[in-house]
Amino acid sequence: MTELDTVIHAPARLRVVSTLAALPPGDEIVFPKLQKLLDMTAGNLSTHVRKLEDAGYVRVAKAHAGRKPVTYLALTTEGRRAFEDYTATLTALLKGTGA
Repeated sequence: MTELDTVIHAPARLRVVSTLAALPPGDEIVFPKLQKLLDMTAGNLSTHVRKLEDAGYVRVAKAHAGRKPVTYLALTTEGRRAFEDYTATLTALLKGTGA
């Protein structure tokens, strides 16, 4: 039986990854919008994003809009593949077929 990806499996990170996976490949979202969508504190979201970034699942790009710093988040190709594998494994487990 294949194990669920523990990086994604944590509830908060699963919410982050599934939200980013809903974006078309290559699209990104600004940090405050994701924070509002998930109803998470900035610190909590930052912690989980860092873990996903360290795993290579999320790309973080920092820029400026005028003088204001902006952080863009996107799912990487590796992150999208990991999420697809995660959902396939979870589906198999729920069907009782293992994986």
